[in-house]
Amino acid sequence: MSKNTNTTPRWGSDGASTAPSGVPLEPGFRPSSQAPALALPTAAEADALRAAFKQTLQRGAHGLCFSPYLDGQGPGTQLGAAQIRARLEIIKPYTRWVRSFSCTEGNELIPALAHEGGLKTLVGAWLGTDREINEREIEGVIAVARAGHADLVAVGNEVLLREDLTEDELLACIARVKEALPGVQVGYVDAYYLFEKHPRITAACDVLLTNCYPFWEACPLEQALAYMQDMVRRTRAVAGGKKVIISETGWPDKGTAFHGAVPSTAGAMRYFVDTCAWADREQLEVFYFAAFDEAWKVGAEGDVGAYWGLWDKDGQPKYHVDAL
Repeated sequence: MSKNTNTTPRWGSDGASTAPSGVPLEPGFRPSSQAPALALPTAAEADALRAAFKQTLQRGAHGLCFSPYLDGQGPGTQLGAAQIRARLEIIKPYTRWVRSFSCTEGNELIPALAHEGGLKTLVGAWLGTDREINEREIEGVIAVARAGHADLVAVGNEVLLREDLTEDELLACIARVKEALPGVQVGYVDAYYLFEKHPRITAACDVLLTNCYPFWEACPLEQALAYMQDMVRRTRAVAGGKKVIISETGWPDKGTAFHGAVPSTAGAMRYFVDTCAWADREQLEVFYFAAFDEAWKVGAEGDVGAYWGLWDKDGQPKYHVDAL
């Protein structure tokens, strides 16, 4: 869901529901065509949730998905070191890793600046349909890693989901980066079920980086944690013992509901708390989506696309003492 994912719902001709990617939802899971009304938390429940959120955030997430765009910016904007450093300073006390998505347009500066601030890095090369851009991305991620600033490398994000490259083309990109970077773990990011559908991709990865979004599969908040756990179980079942990392998961606080999945402040706070608690118990590495709200994403994902951050588009905390 991170950069260009199409989240327009599609419904099968037989009436079976599908996620935005077109994959069928879990058997027996049939979202309502109308979003359920959410009960507002009581004063005591709101106090407890605020306290749990504050404690969870202060303890720190394993990782945050990081894009340093300011309001009015987006892909195509040339980023500078000062802006990236300022954004990193906001989140640095609350995470141990950052995940970047690209190695062009100034994004290639993120890993070194993150290391400068004591953070580890999952460094992505964004692959799409433009072969020239793909070449610059691959050259960029290799350069970043050879400079010592990539603790983990992701070659592509949801490329198969978007059908931007064939499996063979993606395999060639992964193989090229792995050959250039001996000693660096290299993986690929995509929705959990695509590792089931593409065993050659699964075999090529050193680590499986799985995007898990109960929201985009119309799952109500009350079932979301269990649903995500099953996404991870399915990925592990085909991983052959390789490490599985959740490369993206999150819940929006505003915007239009996706069938039974309803954005809300309380829901976003609860999902973050529950996800981090479960990940800690399971010793599972999770990159939470996202650090900041990004207004540019409205074009690809509708109004809800702008509201996945723990901080707003101006870098201000969203879930403060008066959030509920």
